[in-house]
Amino acid sequence: MIRWWIWAFSLSELFVSSVVHMLYGLYIFSTAVASDMSQALNTCFRPKTNVVVNEVQCMGPNSDGPPPIVLVHGIFGFGKGRLGGLSYFAGAEKKDERVLIPDLGSLTSIHDRARELFYYLKGGWVDYGEEHSSTYGHSQFGKMYEQGHYPEWDEHHPIHFVGHSAGAQVVRLLQQMLADKSFNGYDDTSENWVLSLTSLSGALNGTTRTYLDGMQPNDGSSMKPMCLLQLCRLGVIMYDWLDLAWLKNYYNFGFDHFNLTWRKMGLLGLVDCLLGNVGPFASGDWILPDLTIQGSMQINSKINTFPHTFYFSYATKQTRSVMGITVPSSLFGIHPLLFIRVLQMSQWRYPSDALPPFKGYRDEDWHDNDGALNMISMTHPRIPVEHPSHLVVDDSECQPLQPGLWYYKIMEADHIFFIVNRERAGVQFDIVYDSIFQRCRKHAFRTTPPTLPNQSKQ
Repeated sequence: MIRWWIWAFSLSELFVSSVVHMLYGLYIFSTAVASDMSQALNTCFRPKTNVVVNEVQCMGPNSDGPPPIVLVHGIFGFGKGRLGGLSYFAGAEKKDERVLIPDLGSLTSIHDRARELFYYLKGGWVDYGEEHSSTYGHSQFGKMYEQGHYPEWDEHHPIHFVGHSAGAQVVRLLQQMLADKSFNGYDDTSENWVLSLTSLSGALNGTTRTYLDGMQPNDGSSMKPMCLLQLCRLGVIMYDWLDLAWLKNYYNFGFDHFNLTWRKMGLLGLVDCLLGNVGPFASGDWILPDLTIQGSMQINSKINTFPHTFYFSYATKQTRSVMGITVPSSLFGIHPLLFIRVLQMSQWRYPSDALPPFKGYRDEDWHDNDGALNMISMTHPRIPVEHPSHLVVDDSECQPLQPGLWYYKIMEADHIFFIVNRERAGVQFDIVYDSIFQRCRKHAFRTTPPTLPNQSKQ
């Protein structure tokens, strides 16, 4: 009876999610606008002397001090300066004086984001790689960063990374690229350029939600003919083809290197793209194929956990077991946009006519979720090979931190609890980010502890 009720209730998701997910960017704006308007008004009426003080306190990334902390957003995310200056991380960056927030592609692939992140930090033309660009049908070079945000980045000046959702995989792939010396003109890169990686609700092993949205479970790379993602595909293509400057300055999906604008592909090119013959959705060089279980396995098969890097992850879930059935743990604690998805993911069954994504796969292992990702996916890399890990109950038990090991915590929260709108998480927001930044500053170092922000040098 309970199972029937759950599925009956979830039928309403067909219309709701079709509208909601196509306008996800507007959702981000609406959930944060109230608090940001208040902050904006306070800023407007603040004395000018305070404005000057704030500018002085915002320490530049090239000044002396501890390594910067780079916050990397997930799918449909936005960095500093997009959406009218709203913060994807709900202002968490204000907790530390040396925080960088790159503005990467919202729907671009893990590979393309990793390349963009490298040049955002080092500077120069974004080079997606000749072979990759030729294979997936886009320009080899993208945005130009005349000045890198941390040009001195190297093994002696490593960086702390914090990745939310797909952002965690972006950093992992970037670290592997550094180890493989994959960037032309940079022969000295190594995995040791990354000092620590904190995964916040990270998509480390894929998610069954991709199949609910429209990815084919049998291959994990193609879309169903009729699904939510097809609507998203058509909307994104038209958005980029129209190429309205004022709109793209406000929000950009990140496909500029595919040359989808009307100036470059014309009307016939648009038709070809809509029919699925060309473009990122035709080649598979976009984010959703990377977030299927099969896609994540392919990425993970190429990525190592390195012995001199510190790894920590926060796995979130909003489910519990009732009479052997996984259901949402709260009616009001889950964001309305995620509640139905929590229901659906908690009852997911891999189609009987499709081969399981890997040997040993069990549906019940993937039922606990946060509305976007399965909890089993967020703890540490597990497939195709499980990486060393340690469940953390009390932070004191893992001091001093050991590099090359994934420490992970399991928390009761939905997928957007610690981003976008700080008021939802309340005091837990501060606890989580304070612990992340404190760990970076006090416990994750290779030789001697770094100088802390605002700490006078002796």
